[in-house]
Amino acid sequence: MTLRGIVRKGFGGIVAMVLTSGVCTFGQSRSVPVDPGVRGGPAGAGTALKGLTADETAFFRDGQARFADIEVVTGGANNGLGPRFNSNQCLSCHAQPSIGGTSPTQNPLIAVATLNGAKNTVPWFITQDGPVREARFKKSSGNADGEVHNLFVITGRTDAAGCNISQFDFLPAGNPLTGQSGNANIIFRIPTPLFGAGLIEAIPDSAILANMRSNASEKSALGISGHANAHLSGNVNLSANDGTITRFGWKAQNKSLLMFAAEAYNVEMGISNQLFPQERDETPGCLFNATPEDTVNFTPAPSTSGNSNTAVLSDIEAFADFMRMLAPPTPAPAAPSSEKGRASFAKIGCIHCHTPSLTTGAKIASGSSTSPSVALSNQTANLYSDLIVHHMGKGLADGITQGGAGPDEFRTAPLWGVGQRVFFLHDGRTTNLVEAIRDHRSEGSEANKVIEHFNALTTQEQQEVIDFLRSL
Repeated sequence: MTLRGIVRKGFGGIVAMVLTSGVCTFGQSRSVPVDPGVRGGPAGAGTALKGLTADETAFFRDGQARFADIEVVTGGANNGLGPRFNSNQCLSCHAQPSIGGTSPTQNPLIAVATLNGAKNTVPWFITQDGPVREARFKKSSGNADGEVHNLFVITGRTDAAGCNISQFDFLPAGNPLTGQSGNANIIFRIPTPLFGAGLIEAIPDSAILANMRSNASEKSALGISGHANAHLSGNVNLSANDGTITRFGWKAQNKSLLMFAAEAYNVEMGISNQLFPQERDETPGCLFNATPEDTVNFTPAPSTSGNSNTAVLSDIEAFADFMRMLAPPTPAPAAPSSEKGRASFAKIGCIHCHTPSLTTGAKIASGSSTSPSVALSNQTANLYSDLIVHHMGKGLADGITQGGAGPDEFRTAPLWGVGQRVFFLHDGRTTNLVEAIRDHRSEGSEANKVIEHFNALTTQEQQEVIDFLRSL
């Protein structure tokens, strides 16, 4: 039975016995560490930050509800889906281990493909037990591309009469679970988890820069530099609009949660909004609504509760509020193995990119710029990321440039919550943390010496590092 099969059938006791005894179930000596899989127990995620005001709580709940809304093309409560799209709700991509997370164990896109009479073919890299993936083309018509090319179209749906466009061609096929060895022009991305996103947004640029410049000699000795997704001539990932540090997305390409929400609404669901007001496909016969389809509501119905009137917000503002006030994941209680792993994680140099914590600004506004949010201000964010981009080498290179983040550069992925994730790396190629760690090593990667140090650990020490990561 594969590790995935063991994990998904819930044989946690067998795995625990293996880890405790140091031998395989067949009595053979174990020479490699084992990823025990998704940590069991409560999700410990998907709830609001502690210390929210009544208003903040109301807007959090409103955004949370909209996050789960099902979108349709026409004739429903939430119109605007398509003409091209990847899914029909935020929650379908951000569900593991709870609302706001990442790709769930059972892929929801299989059902979305033919919903409401649509006749989409499910692409080869979308499988029942594989990750939710979006596809980007490296080139189109011989020119550099890099944009998302949606999986599905609204053609054939009962709420899109008259639309007749075809899906993009994703062939030839490769390995459906890893997404590897197929069409060489296509790369994949899986959803990033959103837990603690408001704390990440609230970290000052100065804190990120100070951390980047810290421990310079140790980083240099390891070959770690951290690079710059810089549109300007700076040395970190900078916004082309105002020069400040961008921090959301696999390549840290988005500046704020509002931008992140607006882009996803437009790119993943095809819903135009006030940050992205045009349809991505303007084929006649496939445009059914006024644009932008998501707007601020000038005349919302009065609040029946007598409290905050959340109905005035557009969906993208509500999504941003939900993400902004979404609590970080709660780690598992400390155990001897995971605490030893924490020490080894630091000793071998992982913390020089996966910075254990950064602190938010002293005065972070939420609903009021004159009364800073207690929940967001001066908080320690135990994110395990430096929020800058690094060269990850030939083995992980996706060939896509976003801003100043080049073909092999990615933002250091925050590790909080990694203990309950199913799929790893930007394209979801593996469910195994050991493989994900070792995939950090390839020609040109800044992580090469750190991975050499990991490989030099004893098997028990390596196992303790895995146990530590699965405790987060």
